[in-house]
Amino acid sequence: MIAIHNLNKSFGRLGVLKGIDCCFDQGGTISAILGPNGSGKTTLIKSILGMVLPDSGRIEVFGRDIRRQHSYRDRISYLPQIARFPENLRVHELIAMVQDLHKRPGRPEPLIHRFGLEPWLDKPLGTLSGGTRQKVNLVLAFMYDNPILILDEPTAGLDPVAIIRLKEMLEEARAAGKIILLTTHIMSLVEDLADEVVFLLDGQVRFRDSVAALKAAFDAASVERAIASLLLQNGHASSGMQAGAPVSEPSKC
Repeated sequence: MIAIHNLNKSFGRLGVLKGIDCCFDQGGTISAILGPNGSGKTTLIKSILGMVLPDSGRIEVFGRDIRRQHSYRDRISYLPQIARFPENLRVHELIAMVQDLHKRPGRPEPLIHRFGLEPWLDKPLGTLSGGTRQKVNLVLAFMYDNPILILDEPTAGLDPVAIIRLKEMLEEARAAGKIILLTTHIMSLVEDLADEVVFLLDGQVRFRDSVAALKAAFDAASVERAIASLLLQNGHASSGMQAGAPVSEPSKC
């Protein structure tokens, strides 16, 4: 359902995406998009959503080129890394506003109950802790039954119980046949849930395969150790990073 062809994006002289080719077309799959800060993860996600305009290349969603399109976004649920809303807006007002923008009702009530947000519904967003705000953001992301779910650092600020709830929701979304793209720095989340890893480095896909294949490629006992080995293989150092040869070929569309 998502096909990316030779995608390139620069900000000034900084090349952020360099010839990205990959597809996400298998439902019931959680793809963990990993990479160090500055590797292009968020830019790739925002390009899929039409929030960043590529310099060249093409993105197709549901079989159609997304250039000059916007209606396709109604079928994508998105959790941004940082969601900003007016501080004086109350939680129930925010949920109602998002439903008005979508022009169709969602199903926030089961999610509100799941995260125990009932006491906070009448509170202004500016009075909430970071973790409670993130729970509200998860309600907004999951309250529509869309075929594509994109989550950018969804565990930020969450307590252990809320992380368990999030994992349950991701497992349910996968069982429902959704395509799920997930960026995270929490390797245990990848270990527990991801079907595949897409590793970006210096704006390129340096590895794409299953979690088991990633660990096997580096004879590593964990995703964390495998990623560390992958970075070392590609010349990662505190002064910068230089991309070496890909360990696994990215999928072509």
